[in-house]
Amino acid sequence: MSVPNLSTCLVLEEPRSVPDGAGGLIETWVELGEIWAALDFGTGTERADQLRVIAAVSVSITVRSALPTSPRRPVANQRFRLGARVFRILAVVDDQPGYLRCFSREEVVT
Repeated sequence: MSVPNLSTCLVLEEPRSVPDGAGGLIETWVELGEIWAALDFGTGTERADQLRVIAAVSVSITVRSALPTSPRRPVANQRFRLGARVFRILAVVDDQPGYLRCFSREEVVT
């Protein structure tokens, strides 16, 4: 097994519901910290509706492992951010010893 090249700094975020001031809740994203990662892009798809086109690409993101109780351990339904780019985490598995693989998807709406 080769050692992953963790050369991309990503921001790990999780969703939180906060009051909207009108009696309801809105979802916002809270930064949990920065994580160095290796990104491996897969195949892409494109779909359209009446108003927009959504392009999506699968991305395998490898990060160092962390204890299951650590806030630095990514979980499904969180996301990574790289500037304006967003990678939604779909699933996380133990990969090779000491590393996690996060199966994610990047979507771009045009």
